[in-house]
Amino acid sequence: MAAEASSSDLIQVVSLLGAAVVAVPLFKRLGLGSVLGYLAAGLAIGKFGLGLFADAFGFESVFQQFWRIREAVMDICEATAGNRVILSVNVVGGVRRDLAPDQIRWMLEKLAELEAGHRELTRTMLDDYTVQERTRGIGYMSKDDARLLGAAGPTLRGSGWEIDERMHGYAAYKDLNFIPVVEKDGDCYARAKVRFYEVFQAIDLIREALNRLPESELAVKVPGNPEGESIFRVEQPRGELFYYVRANGTKFLERMRVRTPTFANVPCLLHMLPGCKLPDVPVIVLSIDPCISCTER
Repeated sequence: MAAEASSSDLIQVVSLLGAAVVAVPLFKRLGLGSVLGYLAAGLAIGKFGLGLFADAFGFESVFQQFWRIREAVMDICEATAGNRVILSVNVVGGVRRDLAPDQIRWMLEKLAELEAGHRELTRTMLDDYTVQERTRGIGYMSKDDARLLGAAGPTLRGSGWEIDERMHGYAAYKDLNFIPVVEKDGDCYARAKVRFYEVFQAIDLIREALNRLPESELAVKVPGNPEGESIFRVEQPRGELFYYVRANGTKFLERMRVRTPTFANVPCLLHMLPGCKLPDVPVIVLSIDPCISCTER
């Protein structure tokens, strides 16, 4: 599974910090390139998490179908970003290479296939009686408790909060039609539903970004070594990804700290799990899609 604090994320933060400190404007092209990268990675992680969620019910065949669709996302990542998981196209100040017209057409075709497959799996899961019996009213977390416990991402939005870092318009999101996906029931079904529909949303945002991709330089030179400190937040598939960076005027960072969304969402399990039935434990845990190794970063 892709680590939430990937090297591409680190490069993105360092580039934004450097631009802010030395007042070098980043071209809009950098913003669109970064958004496309995050969305592609988000699609990959989202399909993996939904597959595990299906596997928790014993739906092994559905799990394999999610995995099949995820391969299409991996193909897009590899063809456009240089790697199946870790993005290799980003550099400080921009991206290494452009998207060719034939690549864009191919991506749009793959996205159409992916969307059709995901729509079928969405109906299979969300309309299934067994799934609803195992998720509705299970792992409930009220709107007030979600905020009090510091939940993030679909775990937070599944309890009725319209909170998403992309609403602040970083990178190219200010130029895209983005509206958070929100459900109000606060149970495992609501959190799963948010994730299912965020995949559709990601596909729409990629299409919009591709159709509005401007002609501009691929990268700008970022002169000098930054000095000072900065924080930056982006929306990752599991929720808010928080960075703290401190630089001392050299080419080496003095301090770098990352807080992943799983770190924020795990405490919510202390509220969801007490009193539940033993077979519901894996369903509740996977409803927040945890990446335990990411919390060690």
